[in-house]
Amino acid sequence: MKFLVLGAAAGGGLPQWNCGCDNCNDARAGRISASGQSSLAVSVDGHSWAILNASPDIRQQMQASPRMHPRALRDTPVGSVLLTNGDIDHIAGLLSLREQTPFQMFATGEIHKVLADNRIFDAVNREVVPRVTVALDQPFELLPGLTAKLFAVPGKVPLFMEGTEVQTDLEGEQTVGVRLSDGAKTAYYIPGCATVTDKLLDQIADADQLFFDGTLWDDNEMIRTGTGVKTGRRMGHIPISGPDGSIVRLSGLKAAKTFIHINNTNPIWQPDSLERAFVTGNGWQIAADGQETEI
Repeated sequence: MKFLVLGAAAGGGLPQWNCGCDNCNDARAGRISASGQSSLAVSVDGHSWAILNASPDIRQQMQASPRMHPRALRDTPVGSVLLTNGDIDHIAGLLSLREQTPFQMFATGEIHKVLADNRIFDAVNREVVPRVTVALDQPFELLPGLTAKLFAVPGKVPLFMEGTEVQTDLEGEQTVGVRLSDGAKTAYYIPGCATVTDKLLDQIADADQLFFDGTLWDDNEMIRTGTGVKTGRRMGHIPISGPDGSIVRLSGLKAAKTFIHINNTNPIWQPDSLERAFVTGNGWQIAADGQETEI
């Protein structure tokens, strides 16, 4: 399997349009690399690709990646798009893929309902782009030679669907992880996860490669930096650090591990930070736009 990181950042990207934090200012000045919003492409042959989550930056991300360019007058190497939740940073890019070129769109029934309830997504013609509903824990063909399976991951409903009471550790169709297999190797893509449960550890135990939620370094990051009022877990994202953070909880996993969906405030963006050194010292990679991985 071949993986291409189209976007490594969380919602808003790096720099975020309205943020003057150190990371965003450094990205504007070119002192660190800018990053688009989270999206990952996967292929088994290097010619036909599936896109996992269509970020609002998808047009620019595809332009920057020659593997995503059309090979004829009206063409795309994209055979399918798969959505892992209904968050804006994962579905808004569908509106840039509305020009009557066929591909398949895979999601759970709950995620498809988010699209159906927002009629702007009818611009993506269902007669050209079929919406395929996928049941949890049932394997399906994402591309020829590539089998996928969706499974529940602790999370919450999209921000724009929140009510007065918000459950952040829901396990159902609203937030899913993806298991990918070409019959020889197995990879997982989990860009949003509120907590690493024992059940989730059992699910991903066979991973050769893991792309995992790296949104925040610590749970109070947004509050501490003055950029927000919510903890990471309130936003549905487990922190990287801490005794029950993702590095500790996933330390027994033998897979190659990569953090993706990284918030603009996260100190691991800084090349010389102690936090980045800690992450890489514990065997993790940090995703970057354009990064290619093969297993």
